[in-house]
Amino acid sequence: MNLSILIPLLNEEESLKELYTWIIKVMQSNNYSYEIIFVDDGSTDNSWQIIEGFSNENPSVKGIRFMKNFGKSQALHAGFAKAKGDVIITMDADLQDSPDEIPELYEMITAQKFDLVSGWKKKRYDSVVAKNLPSKLFNWAARKTSGVELNDFNCGLKAYKNVVVKNIEVSGEMHRYIPVLAKNAGFGKIGEKVVIHQARKYGETKFGMERFINGFLDLITIWFLSRFGKRPMHLFGAMGSLMFIIGFLSAGYIGVSKLYHMYTGMKYTLVTNNPWFYIALTTMILGTQLFLAGFLGEIILRTKSNEARYKVAREVNF
Repeated sequence: MNLSILIPLLNEEESLKELYTWIIKVMQSNNYSYEIIFVDDGSTDNSWQIIEGFSNENPSVKGIRFMKNFGKSQALHAGFAKAKGDVIITMDADLQDSPDEIPELYEMITAQKFDLVSGWKKKRYDSVVAKNLPSKLFNWAARKTSGVELNDFNCGLKAYKNVVVKNIEVSGEMHRYIPVLAKNAGFGKIGEKVVIHQARKYGETKFGMERFINGFLDLITIWFLSRFGKRPMHLFGAMGSLMFIIGFLSAGYIGVSKLYHMYTGMKYTLVTNNPWFYIALTTMILGTQLFLAGFLGEIILRTKSNEARYKVAREVNF
């Protein structure tokens, strides 16, 4: 199978018919073998009924319905697990991503041998203050932190080799950083393509300003996980040991200094009256806690279970 088109969605009943017709037209004009996977992330409108209608008339249309809204990352994770195409294309259901971009994205993966190609909405039709400026700042920080030179991490229109999506773990709100996850998994050939961004035709965006705050927090998380996710003791243990040693030596110096003053008959104060003693004691306590955090992290890492992060209510055509 040439292509898997993966579309996560939430309450997009107005746009689904037009999007489906547009994708089918592109598939047929290029003679692709394909599947379209809609992942309904807990919609409360008629989105799922529309998807079921598509699947009844076209066996290449498949659907996954979550029991409630679990988030875009979980929707992508569920779709990636089911996708069978040699190339997987992800796109949003709001018609802001153009299916006409699919052939070129497919060509970049199959002919130019990219592992992953991310869309770049160079010209946007969103609010400048609410979306464009925060997005530019966010993408700049993501480039500097991750080392992945992309201009638009947030673009939902991306193309992947099948092997890429089968070897990355998308959880939490990490869908923004799939290129970073791919890089950390060993897929180094990551490209970018300028794509058409269309103004939203129906409904309202499901993402507010809080997504940028969450995005920066997730960026810190993924930076940490990429470096110390498999060895938390290397960070917390090292920091804890260093702080404990510094505190211990400082407390020892304070005690020895008092004994020396007593021995030579010099004026001295009680150790407990010396503020540096409490600083040293606090440093030792913090060092011990950091060491224990690293130790517990190692234990959790070795005993964790892969609990499902979402619940599926229904599936069609799988």
